[in-house]
Amino acid sequence: MRPIVEMKNVTKEFYGVAALRDVSFDLAPGEVHALLGENGAGKSTLTKIMAGVYEVTAGQLVIDGEPQSFKTPAEALQKGIAMVFQETSLVPSLTVAQNLYLGNEKFLNRLRGIYISAQQFLQSLNFGVDPTMFVSQLGAAQKQMVEIARAVHHKAKVIIFDEPTATLTPEEKHHFFALIRRLKKDGVSIIFISHALEEALAISDRITVLRDGQHVITDLAKNFDRDKIINAMVGRALSGELYGKDAQKRIPRPYGQKILSVQNLSMGRMVRNTSFSVYSGQITGIFGLIGSGRTETAKIISGVVKRDFFHGGEVKLEGRSVRYRVPRKAVQDGIVYVTEDRKIEGFFETKSIAENIYLNLLSADLNKNGVVVSYSEMIELAKEWTGKLNVKAINSDARVVELSGGNQQKVVIARALVQKPKLIIFDEPTRGVDVGAIAELHQVINSLADAGLAVVVISSYLPEVMNLADRVLVSRQGRVVEEFAMEEATEEKIMYAAVH
Repeated sequence: MRPIVEMKNVTKEFYGVAALRDVSFDLAPGEVHALLGENGAGKSTLTKIMAGVYEVTAGQLVIDGEPQSFKTPAEALQKGIAMVFQETSLVPSLTVAQNLYLGNEKFLNRLRGIYISAQQFLQSLNFGVDPTMFVSQLGAAQKQMVEIARAVHHKAKVIIFDEPTATLTPEEKHHFFALIRRLKKDGVSIIFISHALEEALAISDRITVLRDGQHVITDLAKNFDRDKIINAMVGRALSGELYGKDAQKRIPRPYGQKILSVQNLSMGRMVRNTSFSVYSGQITGIFGLIGSGRTETAKIISGVVKRDFFHGGEVKLEGRSVRYRVPRKAVQDGIVYVTEDRKIEGFFETKSIAENIYLNLLSADLNKNGVVVSYSEMIELAKEWTGKLNVKAINSDARVVELSGGNQQKVVIARALVQKPKLIIFDEPTRGVDVGAIAELHQVINSLADAGLAVVVISSYLPEVMNLADRVLVSRQGRVVEEFAMEEATEEKIMYAAVH
């Protein structure tokens, strides 16, 4: 059967540096093809060429047997290729329904009719999103649902999903995979990019692995297992390093000084009378399903959002009662929050790596020069942190928007660490990050706790919580409902507390 998409010996260069080198790839009609690799391996670059975001430097793109050279995503969409990007491409100031029909509007539109049609379409996909809400009001998971729904709505012959399940709950993932099977049955071809290797093994027909911009292997999914994929991705086995059984035998760190005390914290319906404490030299894991109030609690503590004015509870930092109205004061007191939504809240995408890191130093008013900007200090700072976190980029002048998702996440973490926190809150620190980079980030997080910092890790991935945390707090319906020491914690106990 003739492939619907062929990439023949494709090379793509940015500023003379090859992101892809002589890569060949093909996609059959009605096939689910997983595209795997570390951050910076070239997965997104390859698919963005298919979707019309980039043009090839060398090689050829063939669609339905015809050579193509797309200059815009609109041209690719006309040929039946749609892409759900890793970072949301929705218009925040428009409603869900307006985003859904954007680019496909009728000459005369009736808003009520659009809302009814959008409601029916979203329900058919089992996506619980209100079509009348503005996108700016949605959480990360709901935005991802709208992205997926928009791609399906265009009735494309090829849909590229770049990390589609990173923000979805287990139930939402179940509906998403059912949708993929339905699309496949209808003859739609799917390219599935994910760092969740178990999902790729379960849903795909074939798997292709890229490493350092080059093709490594393509084979039927049934001929792979997790270890074979990881070995192809990074050139070595990582199973013992990441979420391995030996990790569960580690000795939890002891309690240090109480850095943070939260009592009866409340904010509307999202956070309701929650109480807990955080200690120095220890990693406190917070587990909960999406919508359990974990992120909102972290944002209140770090001054991103405000708690209820009356009966909003109390936050104490090192025994002193604090109420932050803006993040800057929290940063100056030593509290730093690393956001789960890196594109919207984590960095300035059009500025360079060096500028992003240095701006956080300036904003906290911690640099020794006061308000005086030092170019040499900025370059040295960028060199230091890109080295520490192994950020893969051409140089520190590269714009953050040009980096892969995992390297963008490393820049976000570097921006936080340069502010020299006493308490650092990581919200989904490894979302959209490959297995090799996960091991690096876990090492960084552990080293911070070993250095005496109070560390909070919010994660909806249980193996990550079990691997990192010295104690686990479980959040449900806006409050912390259970606390486990690692000696007694099991995945079954934690999940039971999160859902019952």
